[in-house]
Amino acid sequence: MVPDGGAKDQEASTSSSPPAAAIARAARPPRPVSFKTKRIVVWNPLKHRRFRVGGTRTMVEASSSAQAVRGAREVGEATTAAAVMGPPKEDGKGHRCGGWKSEDGSLHCGYSSLRGRRARHGGSCAAEYLKEHLFENLLKHSAFITDTKTAISESYTRTDTDFLDAETNIHREDGSTASTAILIDNHLYVANVGDSRAVISKAGKAIALSDDHKPDRSDERERIENAGGVVTFSGTWRVGGVLAMSRAFGDRLLKRFVVAEPEIQEQEIDDELEYLILASDGLWDVVSNEHAVAFVKGEVCPEAAARKLTEIAFARGSTDNITCIVIEFHRANMVNK
Repeated sequence: MVPDGGAKDQEASTSSSPPAAAIARAARPPRPVSFKTKRIVVWNPLKHRRFRVGGTRTMVEASSSAQAVRGAREVGEATTAAAVMGPPKEDGKGHRCGGWKSEDGSLHCGYSSLRGRRARHGGSCAAEYLKEHLFENLLKHSAFITDTKTAISESYTRTDTDFLDAETNIHREDGSTASTAILIDNHLYVANVGDSRAVISKAGKAIALSDDHKPDRSDERERIENAGGVVTFSGTWRVGGVLAMSRAFGDRLLKRFVVAEPEIQEQEIDDELEYLILASDGLWDVVSNEHAVAFVKGEVCPEAAARKLTEIAFARGSTDNITCIVIEFHRANMVNK
């Protein structure tokens, strides 16, 4: 699940912008509902991030792998369900979207991915590796149920280490961000590395559940400098004058400073929690948290909402690729009201 915070390529758009009506949708007020669930659900929008000019890059679809589903079911601690999206729909212009819903109808998810305006992108190796291994490592962790935060943290760092060990081409400096949401019973755990972001709508209010990892964050700059690195300004703040984010998977040459240790926040599921939006910074560069929530509320379903958000970001001039997932809680109750 995204801009990578790097310098933008100054290239003309090769496709037309959506009509102005695409960003004129009004938000409807939230409806209070009751919510009961006992499950494990995982979401993760993986973002390919540009490290250097050259090569090609396409978006990794925002879905967990079949292996992750099997792993979740093997845990045996709860009735489990994994957010496996159906086959993506494509419009021939690089726009992919799809959706999923839980068997009991309480959760409804949609995703949308748009390549964006850039003709050139960095490699996709890191994002592809995360897609295949991040959740697998997490679900196999012995403390996944008993100490979920520790399991997430250790799985993130292990996946990063494994990727670097597996990458034999020393000239390939692929990197990726990741924003992950794990739902266990009524507890939502959100982990983030990089500048993807997770935002919830709770009682009609937009609340960020992650803080973008940028080098100009005082705590991040201090951590980098204490490790012997430097943060410089060249259009934007960059680690070593190169990378405009302070945490990421991969990025071998900057690994001493650009770590893959996630920041994790926990949120209890209650009747006030309406939506969760996980998206790359291709969205957040041009759409505020509050506007994203308002646009989501204005759509009939999460799949339509996710697609609308990517269209809005593109119409507003986002130059990066854009991926987002929208999860609606209490879906069955809302439909029946």
